[in-house]
Amino acid sequence: MILDGLNHSVIKRAVDSNLINVVPVNIRDYSENKHKKVDDYPYGGGPGMVLTAPPIYNAYKSVEKKAKKGTRIIYLTPQGKPYNQKKAVSLSKEEELILLCGH
Repeated sequence: MILDGLNHSVIKRAVDSNLINVVPVNIRDYSENKHKKVDDYPYGGGPGMVLTAPPIYNAYKSVEKKAKKGTRIIYLTPQGKPYNQKKAVSLSKEEELILLCGH
């Protein structure tokens, strides 16, 4: 699903030009649950689901082991700083960049 969304527009042109390499990681592969479950109900109830930490952490550690030394790894969260043009220019200077998105 992720790759299908990236096979269009600016991202597709960047991949086709060998400017970037996109390697999605399925966090279900790192679930310790026999059903490969990675989400649970929110604490205190309410609508929706939340991701559990262990599969995300296990996926992160696996990717971290394979990354080049000095690779910048960013975990995207709603509490993070907004992504804007200034941040885009700053991140474009990184040789290696890993974006960890929990959904």
